[in-house]
Amino acid sequence: MEFKAFLDEFKNRTGFDFCDYSDESLNRRLTKIQKETGLDFEGILSRVGIDVKFKQKIVEDITVNTTELFRDPDVWVNLYKKLYCSIPRNVTTAFWHIGCSIGLEVYSNLILLNELNLLDNVRVMATDLNSSVLETAKNGVYVYDKQFEENFNKVFTELGKNVRFDKYFDRDKDQLKLKPFLKAVPKFKQQNLVSEPAPFPFKADFVFLRNVMIYFNNKLQVKIMKQVYDKMYDGAYLVLGKQERLPLNMSGRFEAIANLYRKNALII
Repeated sequence: MEFKAFLDEFKNRTGFDFCDYSDESLNRRLTKIQKETGLDFEGILSRVGIDVKFKQKIVEDITVNTTELFRDPDVWVNLYKKLYCSIPRNVTTAFWHIGCSIGLEVYSNLILLNELNLLDNVRVMATDLNSSVLETAKNGVYVYDKQFEENFNKVFTELGKNVRFDKYFDRDKDQLKLKPFLKAVPKFKQQNLVSEPAPFPFKADFVFLRNVMIYFNNKLQVKIMKQVYDKMYDGAYLVLGKQERLPLNMSGRFEAIANLYRKNALII
């Protein structure tokens, strides 16, 4: 069975549509899945029809994302200095984290907002296709990684603030637990970004779409960006990954400032 035929049949049998994902990314991940399971495409399709846990595992392996606390520290320093310090305290500011994975990006953002005493004035929604990573995000329990603490310290050193890591995390040997007051803020929801609308009624002031678009082909990138654009207030900000750019035919809808994009009030 050919690669594209497998994707079409996987969509028909499971409802999960990966047909417009990047070929390079999918080929790499599916090759890994075949090696780990010892199954060819026909074997995978046969098993997903009778084994729910196996089906979910395949979806999780395809959609797994790399993440860490304060990934790319300079991005967070830039957000804090250029935008967050100007967030008003008399209105609610809405954030949407797309492809939130295990929640470390969400909690990085909330830590910055807490340092500005803004937690009482924010609404935070985080979405991902992968139900397993969402459970980890909700629990706020992680395996300790020294890179997390290094990134944390780098951000606050750059901001000239003396903030201790244990203000937000309790560490027990190799286990890291998020403080309950921070864990209580965000709402985590499952969403298939390719086929489902955002699972909340409000628009967002800030949208994080970091290291998600790289897994889609241009056609799907444009589709997703139109959906995201419609879910943003005029003047809202979009944050992409450091290696990502807007599709060319979407660039007129945003004002680009490095990896920050401000939504223009533009009707096309």
